[in-house]
Amino acid sequence: MNGAFGEHVKVQVDGHVAIVTLDRPPNNHVSVEFMRDLADAFDAIDAEMALRCSVLQAEGKNFCAGADLVRSESAGGLGAVNPLYDQAVRLFSAKKPIVAAIQGAAVGAGLGLAVMADFRIASPDARFAANFVKLGFHPGFGLTHTLPHLIGPTKAQLMFLTGRRVKAEDGLPWGLVDEVVPLEDLRGAALRLAQEIAENAPLAIVATRKTLRGDLAAAVRAQTDVEAAEQGWLRDTEDYKEGVRAVAERRVGNFEGR
Repeated sequence: MNGAFGEHVKVQVDGHVAIVTLDRPPNNHVSVEFMRDLADAFDAIDAEMALRCSVLQAEGKNFCAGADLVRSESAGGLGAVNPLYDQAVRLFSAKKPIVAAIQGAAVGAGLGLAVMADFRIASPDARFAANFVKLGFHPGFGLTHTLPHLIGPTKAQLMFLTGRRVKAEDGLPWGLVDEVVPLEDLRGAALRLAQEIAENAPLAIVATRKTLRGDLAAAVRAQTDVEAAEQGWLRDTEDYKEGVRAVAERRVGNFEGR
């Protein structure tokens, strides 16, 4: 089971725990291929009865800073996002629990990836943001379904409509973060939680998680279809072009509603 899935996803086994590492530092920007490789890794973990839980961690400064929009736009735009969301649905279809170890930024699709996990252990420098409106864009990755269910509709709306970054310590009482630990203990803390889960009966773990998550993958599929449609027309607006420039230049966007 130890090995690589594509160029940027690595898997190591520690007892009954699979350690999945995003290895595209410093920002671990998402792409369809990257997410497909990650989904392939979780499918392989599901197929191994000896593996009962996973840790999802990342190399580099940031857990996942979303899409590299500046590079995407210079290459002619993001194109259809549905293929990316196809892989997101595969991630939500994983059968075994996932503990995310989060440092630095979990922004946009990176926030979606963090929320996909069952638990989030964060270092004090971790920041969570749904910054889509700052880009003149619509939330994606199923976040308009998953985030309100995790932290409540009011706090989710606050994150969506302001685009503000939420510190790990502030996200703790919200339920956005389950534990805040020093950076040097981040991976150890995530592994300890995964091992605590993995010491239990594997069939019972999967069955209990399935009951608790219900039709989550199907709900994410339906929501990403809505999100993709909204993103489609917003991508053609002048506000979106200005938003990408503004975020790249670290300034407030000069939006005109067109």
